[in-house]
Formats: sequence, structure tokens, C-alpha cells
Amino acid sequence: MSSIYEILLLIPILLFSLSLHEFSHGYISHKLGDPTPKAMGRLTINPLAHLDPIGSLVLIVTRRFGWAKPVPINPNYYKNPRQGIMLVSLAGPGSNFILAACFAFIARLVVFFSSSTIYQLQQSGYGNLIQTTFIFFQLAVIINLSLGFFNLIPVPPLDGSKILMGILPPKFDKYIHKLEGPYGMILLLLLAYTGILWSLIGPLVNFMYRLLLM
Repeated sequence: MSSIYEILLLIPILLFSLSLHEFSHGYISHKLGDPTPKAMGRLTINPLAHLDPIGSLVLIVTRRFGWAKPVPINPNYYKNPRQGIMLVSLAGPGSNFILAACFAFIARLVVFFSSSTIYQLQQSGYGNLIQTTFIFFQLAVIINLSLGFFNLIPVPPLDGSKILMGILPPKFDKYIHKLEGPYGMILLLLLAYTGILWSLIGPLVNFMYRLLLM
């Protein structure tokens, strides 16, 4: 039963977090002079404009990571395309980390106005409205931290690959390009299936979670 409750709480978090992630990509690209995201109807937080059915299903199943439809951009409009792509790519994970901090603040407010400690609420389950509200924001923190760190992995099509290309000299681009298309997705699926993926981002998520909510 608790799993059903968790999935019901997860759905609005999923819709909002992934939508804001993609909106942030489009907004920064728009601010850098690219009209493409606006022309394609992606400067919105309407989930219908952003959600990828498979990426959403993966997030619901794993309750840790997933993806949305990439926002189309045209780097030719940027004054410095290489730097622009890096900034646009940083915007997505950055929005998730900001959301995690905001949700953690709200979770702490819930604790403040309750008669329980954070530890008691973490262990209490869905006994009443206060406990369920805390779990909602606790889950929102975990999901957004997971999305943020997951997207920083430097494997295409994730944002981390574009950020890495913006940091490294151009001569290294060819190595990252080799993982584009199905190869990158296959690698990510293998990492997820073997548990290596969570072993990479799990410690970072747990560290930031403790920092924000413990």
C-alpha cells in the first residue's frame, strides 16, 4: 500500500520537475538569442509539452531518474555556441538542485509546525496529513537531487556530455560524439541495470539530502 501512495505522490513531482528542467533549457537558450524553443512551444511548464512516455515510466519505476523530450535549440544564434550549449545544458540540472533546496525548505517548515522531529516524520509513514505532506516534499527533494546528478553524467544524450564538451578542448569532442545515438542509451541502460548508475550518483544524492534535511 505504501508503494501505491508513493507513486501517487511521485506523479505531480515528476510532472513539475521534468517540465521545469526542460523549460530551463529552453529559457536560457531563448535568453541567448535562440527563437527555436519559443517557436516550438517549449517555453512553458505545461507537462504535455515536455514529457517523454518512456522517460516518465522509467522515473516512476526507478523513483530516482528519468528524462523528458529534449528541447530543440539552435546554437548558431549564440555569440559563443560552445559556451552557450554548456550554459543551456547546466540550466536543466541547476533547476533540479534549486527545486530540491526549495522543497527541503518547505519540508523543514512542515517539521517546524508539527509536533514531531524530522526523524519521526521520516519513519512515520502516511498516518495523517502532516506526515503525508512531509513525505511528499521529502520525495520531491530526493527526486530532484537524483535528476540533477543523473543528468550531469557525461554520457550522451545527458546534459553532462554537453557540459564536458564545453570544458574540454574541441579535440575531445569526437570521443563524446561516438556515444551519441543508441550507444549512449545502451550504456546508460547497462549502468542502470547493473546498479553501477546508482552507485555513482547515490552517494552524492545521499550527501546532499543529509545536508538539506538532516
